[in-house]
Amino acid sequence: MVGGLDAQFGAPFGDDAEPQSDLDLVVGQGEPQRVGRFRYWLGEQRWEWSDAVARMHGYEPGTVEPSTELLLQHKHPEDRPQVAEVLERVLQGEPFSSRHRIIDTGGQEHWVIVVGDRMLDDTGVVTGTAGFYVDVTDVLQADVSAVVSEVAESRAVIEQAKGVLMAAYGISAERAFDILVWRSQETNVKVRELAARFLAAMSGTFPPDSVSLVDHTLLTVS
Repeated sequence: MVGGLDAQFGAPFGDDAEPQSDLDLVVGQGEPQRVGRFRYWLGEQRWEWSDAVARMHGYEPGTVEPSTELLLQHKHPEDRPQVAEVLERVLQGEPFSSRHRIIDTGGQEHWVIVVGDRMLDDTGVVTGTAGFYVDVTDVLQADVSAVVSEVAESRAVIEQAKGVLMAAYGISAERAFDILVWRSQETNVKVRELAARFLAAMSGTFPPDSVSLVDHTLLTVS
């Protein structure tokens, strides 16, 4: 199911919103097929995929109802034990992050990073898990690299925020920039300002579980 508002993050769920015209967004939608949202509702045991996540799995938006069984069917056989452990955390409404492979309906293999955080109602009760998929397969990487190189010369704060994401998730600079652009659009905040707020929220000593802190901060900074 696609649509509606995120109870925790307060942002439209779809990937097809009109892109911002501000030049500080640099690359428009930042290759929207590479980043998309998901939700899992504990009470209803129901999954929601954005259009981009559906397409990562090889489906046209609205043509499939995601389920736990369907998710497992698309995981690479060698990664299913790891993903099964992650799904246990999802089904309990716990934060998580995972890097693994999925196989789409056409048989193409994708490396994805999936990050989730708790979804809360107005009283603070956990209602599910919400987060995002990032397709880190090296497709169309060259299309982004030229833009990233240009930005790197003048926007040190963006590079610092990218560095945090790269270290935390083990991803390339291009994919880290994709995430910042995507969050910039969702929050309607310029990339440079979003990166500065993210770094300010992350300042200080990292606790031992630093990746979980990065996950939570990225998904809640606005």
